Amino acid sequence: MPAGGDVESARPARAVRGRHLARKRAVDLLFESEARGLTPAEGAAMRAELASQQPDVAPLHPYTVTVAQGVAAHGAHIDDLITSHLQGWKLERLPAVDRAILRVAIWELLHAEDVPEPVAVDEAVKLAKELSTDDSPGFVNGVLGQVMLVTPQLRAASQAVREAARPVAPAEDDGDDTE
Repeated sequence: MPAGGDVESARPARAVRGRHLARKRAVDLLFESEARGLTPAEGAAMRAELASQQPDVAPLHPYTVTVAQGVAAHGAHIDDLITSHLQGWKLERLPAVDRAILRVAIWELLHAEDVPEPVAVDEAVKLAKELSTDDSPGFVNGVLGQVMLVTPQLRAASQAVREAARPVAPAEDDGDDTE
């Protein structure tokens, strides 16, 4: 791993590019799903079905599917986070592509343990430069910078909820019937 400890920069360039393209496709999928009134998971499932029926349609990258399912599962929480960090904007007034970029990045910040926070933000800013308006990269960076301030607490709370939801294994009987 490089001296900076950046997991993504430790990967071969091809893998990093593949992950970037998977994120970009996740943004496309979220954008398309919202326009069609589908959840991202439904959009991913429809795309998988199409790819299985038509050989000229490429299947989605596994990371794209993971992101789409994650955003679908945590969409309300992600949108609440975005909304709470918008200054003078309403979520529904944002360009749809900016909403999709923010949703992917916030899912990564909260749930993609193999993606360092700075990488998630940098990738979102790159996608905003590629796909959105001239003002979007700075806007996306600002919102994600604010979200990063609370990310450690949100991850800890999420972990606590997961641990509390795990079933507790019954104690083993030691065979001693005396009390």
